[in-house]
Amino acid sequence: MYQFSNRSSFANNRSGFRVSRRERWQNQVQWHLSGDYFENCSCSVVCPCLVSTAAPLTSRPTEGVCNVPLIFHIESGRYGDVALDGLNVALAIHTPGPMAEGNWSVAAYIDQRADDKQTEALGAIFTGAAGGPMAAFAPLIGKNLGVKKVPITYRIEGKKRSAEIPGILHMSVDPLPTAHPSGEMWANIGHPVSPEKLAFAEGAPGNTFSDHGMRWDNSGKNGHYAPIRWSNQS
Repeated sequence: MYQFSNRSSFANNRSGFRVSRRERWQNQVQWHLSGDYFENCSCSVVCPCLVSTAAPLTSRPTEGVCNVPLIFHIESGRYGDVALDGLNVALAIHTPGPMAEGNWSVAAYIDQRADDKQTEALGAIFTGAAGGPMAAFAPLIGKNLGVKKVPITYRIEGKKRSAEIPGILHMSVDPLPTAHPSGEMWANIGHPVSPEKLAFAEGAPGNTFSDHGMRWDNSGKNGHYAPIRWSNQS
């Protein structure tokens, strides 16, 4: 199983990381996926980590720390000859201060329906080891909390997104109120998960995460959702 990168090794040898990463990606399995994602962090609306007068990820979270689950649904995808259609993945991220300062703690949850090859593929994609958008987060991760195979339910009902991992995560988001006739606010803020199109949302009452000695309640806090289309091919 792939492990999340350790920030200290990157920080101590930046040029070496770039060379080895480039060489590794030249020989990587080609992959692509499309689907949907949402997140609900512990910041008040709107999250200053993404939208403020400071550079992205450099503002202090409104609660001093950031606790954010990101949940993904793959509608269709392939990693080499391995099909990923219909599978779900979740990441739980804790940052002790401004996100750009790193030292993130990350736990990963992979759909229990995934077989061994699919599990390996999802691990490679969502740790950033296989390139693609998640590789942007790898240098910021300081502590890997491990990977669990669990049942993950992901639903889209109109503009509402929701997800459930029994005994661990219960999350849903709705779009922020807007005067726009579409009922949604979208922006291209450069978020690595969906750089060109990200909706502003709010966490529903009862949004909780509990695992690895952490318990979060992000009810009424900042959220986002978006369609995703990823690949490690330029």
